[in-house]
Amino acid sequence: MSQTTGHASDNYFSLDDILTTQEKLPCKVEMPIYRLGYLDQSSDDSTLQPGTKLEMPFWLARSLCSRRRHIVSVEMPRAYRESYRQIFKADPNVVDLHKLGPYFYGFGSYLLNFQHSEAADIGNSLVKTFQGRFRKIMDSSQNALNQDTSKLTEKLDESEKKIFVAGQLGLHDFQRWETRQTEKLMTSAMVQKHRKRKRAVLEETS
Repeated sequence: MSQTTGHASDNYFSLDDILTTQEKLPCKVEMPIYRLGYLDQSSDDSTLQPGTKLEMPFWLARSLCSRRRHIVSVEMPRAYRESYRQIFKADPNVVDLHKLGPYFYGFGSYLLNFQHSEAADIGNSLVKTFQGRFRKIMDSSQNALNQDTSKLTEKLDESEKKIFVAGQLGLHDFQRWETRQTEKLMTSAMVQKHRKRKRAVLEETS
């Protein structure tokens, strides 16, 4: 799942995060918003009037609906409402998450930033859905090495696709090691850097 904390700067250089925050959600204007009337294509008014309903990208809705300001109110997108949560609860593996939103988990995590009555239920549903689908994703990745995987991944959201690929790479590396195609296990770059840092500290203190 996308690692989001609610601060736009946290993932500023992440292309996935940029695309996630472009996802739209239904909003209702609560007070006049001047010079943004063009956002409502059904009206010629230069001002968005209270009561106007329209969809806004997350990044805009978040700036207009927060603890400090309540210029618009936000409704949960259809895929995160109770009817869909019941489907996920019954059998999360039958759902085409990519069709519902290619960044389903990341966008859902961002929705938790809103002070919404369903936030806790949505959070629990995201976790349970991910847990319910994880084993099948890993099983599929382990049984489809060197095969066309487009059919296996077409219903996955982007984070699930990355897990699928990681599972395949792990199996590939293990098989190379098991058949001695990889002569020896290499120390990871992170461990090597840690050892060098530790050695430098010891040399400085000696």
